Amino acid sequence: MDFYEILGLLAASLTTASFLPQVYKTWKTKSTEGLSLTMYLVFFLGIVFWLIYGIHLNSLPMILANAITAVLSLFLVIMKIRYK
Repeated sequence: MDFYEILGLLAASLTTASFLPQVYKTWKTKSTEGLSLTMYLVFFLGIVFWLIYGIHLNSLPMILANAITAVLSLFLVIMKIRYK
């Protein structure tokens, strides 16, 4: 692994981890009042496109970060719909 691959993995870890507090809080409180369904749907679609692009480039940081972030954002979308 070169420096930029490690940097990419670090960036991927930090940006993906930034979703965890929101997912945890939403899951615990069952409150999605402050979440925008439209924003998370558009965000999820964008993340899926980034994932496809990362797979095309065979970029491990992009694949890992976007796969995990897609799951987390989809989880928020599902909770937003479920706890309306």
